[in-house]
Amino acid sequence: MDAFDLQRRIRDLLTATVERLGYDLVAVEWTGSTRGRVLRISIDKTGGVDADDCARTSEQVSPLLDAEDPIEGRYTLEVSSPGIDRPVQRPQDYARFLGYRVKLRLIEGHIPPGGGAPRRRYTGQIGPIEGDELVLTVDGKEHRVPLDAIESAHLALTLEEFQKLAEEPHDHQ
Repeated sequence: MDAFDLQRRIRDLLTATVERLGYDLVAVEWTGSTRGRVLRISIDKTGGVDADDCARTSEQVSPLLDAEDPIEGRYTLEVSSPGIDRPVQRPQDYARFLGYRVKLRLIEGHIPPGGGAPRRRYTGQIGPIEGDELVLTVDGKEHRVPLDAIESAHLALTLEEFQKLAEEPHDHQ
């Protein structure tokens, strides 16, 4: 199972529990490095989350992960707020952040938006999702990026935008 499939499986496993606690499961990120393997879960709610929210979530999801055992071997579980460089992973995330700037990293081997020399990183304005593609405006030009070509996406917010988003109500989708 690759990292993307593992993240999807863990999201499916944890979403209902996180939502029952009153939070939105923003992102699931799996990384393995020389410092160890880390499962990072980002949660949010209107007004933001604090350390107690993260601890409460960790206490609830940790036994579930142990029982279902989607990850072989040892790893560290981290639960945090999404922060100013909030991950964007689901189609409904792109819809929620329509018009905001995003930094995309494409999976190696995919043709870059608009053709030209291959690049993996793009920064642009989030447009609508049409079919299975994200409309991304880069330097005033619209490009269509297949959703399955996006390795990672993070908002590129100003401090004012970050503060505004923290106060916006959002539902669990």
